[in-house]
Amino acid sequence: MFSVTDNVLPPRKTASGTTPMIDPFGRVVSYLRVSVTDRCDFRCTYCMAEHMTFLPKQDLLTLEELDRLCTAFIHKGVRKLRLTGGEPLVRKNVMHLIRQLARHLESGALEELTLTTNGSQLARFADELAQLGIKRINVSLDTLDPDKFRAITRWGDLSRVLEGIDAAQRAGIHIKINTVALKNFNQAEIPDILRWAHGRGMDLTLIETMPLGEIDEDRTEQYLPLSEVRAALGRQFTLEDIAYRTGGPARYLTVKETGGRLGLITPLTHNFCESCNRVRLTCTGKLYMCLGQNDEADLRKVLRAGDDDRLLSDAIDKAIARKPKGHDFVIDREHLRPAVARHMSMTGG
Repeated sequence: MFSVTDNVLPPRKTASGTTPMIDPFGRVVSYLRVSVTDRCDFRCTYCMAEHMTFLPKQDLLTLEELDRLCTAFIHKGVRKLRLTGGEPLVRKNVMHLIRQLARHLESGALEELTLTTNGSQLARFADELAQLGIKRINVSLDTLDPDKFRAITRWGDLSRVLEGIDAAQRAGIHIKINTVALKNFNQAEIPDILRWAHGRGMDLTLIETMPLGEIDEDRTEQYLPLSEVRAALGRQFTLEDIAYRTGGPARYLTVKETGGRLGLITPLTHNFCESCNRVRLTCTGKLYMCLGQNDEADLRKVLRAGDDDRLLSDAIDKAIARKPKGHDFVIDREHLRPAVARHMSMTGG
């Protein structure tokens, strides 16, 4: 039975005096994830094809347009903004955008500005990110074995990612590790990744692979239900469910032996739709109300029609009114094609 608990709030005005965005199922939309680029310097096998065709530059929103769109959402009640990709830190001059968005942290209109990164560029930018008010970053890391890391990313360098994590922690940024659980790849390594992350004061979140975009691999060979992973971890560790939330889809546990937190993102075995407070904006200005559905709103067209932000606000309202109850993700031998054709890097993580 569908129920909503976490995000049903009595209607109240936002910081800008407007009515908050509430979808047809009573969920308050307060979290925007923005893909600033579809490009990435890795080609992770569960995420991309090896020979990807990326968007031409002229199709992308400018940094100024991204700022305007993000600001419009903040005025409508978005309190958490996450920059994603692709790899967000490979977007040229992306720090200019982050500097612009940081003004909403200073004003109090935005509670959190954060990003998800593969960590490859983090050593270059960690100090400035911390100075701009970035307090928390998610780093995607699926193995601690250098050879396996190069295999899963196709050409990534694990040492650069670890240097980036070191730099971010020195700068005072809290790091959470995101690990996609993959059968016959890192399944046996997950307990060691957990001990490593918790030993460095980092939370770990495990994620089921999602059927997004055509890749070169068979996802039925990759898919590892986190129900199995949790059962296996429960034979080594004392796990306890807790009410901790970060605003995202993860459900959290504490691990008694390490003292750390373990998150589980389970779009297939236990979907997170009932409390979904998120929408996703692509680098081309398309707004997806659901990660696993194809319905979209073209905000670039409205954005470029003129400077009247009332038209933009109306377009956003109309899109939120179409937010569906949930996704239709399936991975099995009868569903070999992805649930949606676009890759995760295009949608915004």
